[in-house]
Amino acid sequence: MITHLTKILSTLGPGLLYAGAAVGVSHLVMSTKAGASYQYVFLLLIPLIHLIKYPFYKFGPQYTALTGRNILHGYYDLGKWALAIYVIMTVLSMCLIQAAVTIVTSSIAIHFFGLQVPAEYMPHIPAIMILLAAAIILYIGQYSVLDKVMKVVIIILTLTTIIALTTVLLMAPGGIHPDASPIFSFYEYADIIFLAAFLGWMPAPMDVSVWHSVWSEEANRNNGTRASLRKAMLDFRVGFFGTALLAMAFLLLGALVMFGSDEPPSAIGSVFAGQLITMYTDSLGSWAYPLIGIAALATMFSTTLTCLDAYPRTLQESYCIWKNKGDPKPRRSTSKTVYRTILLAAVVGTISVFLIIKNVSGAMGLIVTIATVVSFVSAPVIAYINFRVMHGNTIQEADRPNGLMTLWSRFGITIMTLFSLGYLWLIVTK
Repeated sequence: MITHLTKILSTLGPGLLYAGAAVGVSHLVMSTKAGASYQYVFLLLIPLIHLIKYPFYKFGPQYTALTGRNILHGYYDLGKWALAIYVIMTVLSMCLIQAAVTIVTSSIAIHFFGLQVPAEYMPHIPAIMILLAAAIILYIGQYSVLDKVMKVVIIILTLTTIIALTTVLLMAPGGIHPDASPIFSFYEYADIIFLAAFLGWMPAPMDVSVWHSVWSEEANRNNGTRASLRKAMLDFRVGFFGTALLAMAFLLLGALVMFGSDEPPSAIGSVFAGQLITMYTDSLGSWAYPLIGIAALATMFSTTLTCLDAYPRTLQESYCIWKNKGDPKPRRSTSKTVYRTILLAAVVGTISVFLIIKNVSGAMGLIVTIATVVSFVSAPVIAYINFRVMHGNTIQEADRPNGLMTLWSRFGITIMTLFSLGYLWLIVTK
């Protein structure tokens, strides 16, 4: 059985990296908070939003399987404007999102290990240490180490989450507070804005579709062969639908353990992460502490690590594609230097964000708002570009999306565009 499991894991790669990037704030914080605040009201919205966004996440690894190149080559072939838009959106969000996920990771680590950190060193010093640890892993090993580390992290995350959910269902199938009733109102601004953020971040920012494609090309380079379309799609679906199930598991855990509690979930992600572990321990007993703590820490460290790799890697690919005018020839030495340079820039920029959060009142809220707005605006734009690329000249006509997938894609782009406009309207008219 172990040999069979090892064989299965060896066939997976980029799909697990996708899972590592997706299962972060959207799952640990947003999904659990949705269950803690509204019980099961949002449960069916998770598979629904995954289905709406499915084509655009699929197009990334599918393009690589069909062409042998990452989808950023398709962006360049579509027009320099497409690649430029992606680069601009990436640069705008890179350090902001990296800072947000790293701070949540450091908060969980401090709480889990019981570290006594002086207030004057919070949140920047612990976050900087985790950021540097992730950067060292990537600087030394790059994709090969990332691939191995993420397989271990995702296995730990999946097992601990399943064990935790099963245990809670056995102990309290009706929930820890069975008499509480969910209240959600479309007339309450807080409820609407949370719903918008929940759907917008689920399963991940749309640029993860590009990350997946770039990771797929890198995996092909490391393996010395191009993965077949069948294998690439299996790898993608394991990661995509696996993260959907994990999101539903986190929501169920929040609903069963935290819903109806006297302590309302904090609006601050880093604070809520501490509440998460404490509430599970208080409700289930001290035995649950290591289980929930490891699941939470594995969740957020995976996101920190994969984001810190993906932003420099996709920018490096964009630079090389632009410089070489779309030439797909290998450029390993140049790529490695560019990757490490951008990685260093990402670390320095993220540390700068940490210091701003520490020294400027209200900066954290503003940074999260900016990152969220950029992510919402970019989602339909990247989805549209992915759609155009898959119907472009670089894809043979027989391999282009069929009528159903085309209709599905147009519906998804329309929904995401309306959704983004609605979110911006909510922000502006607050």
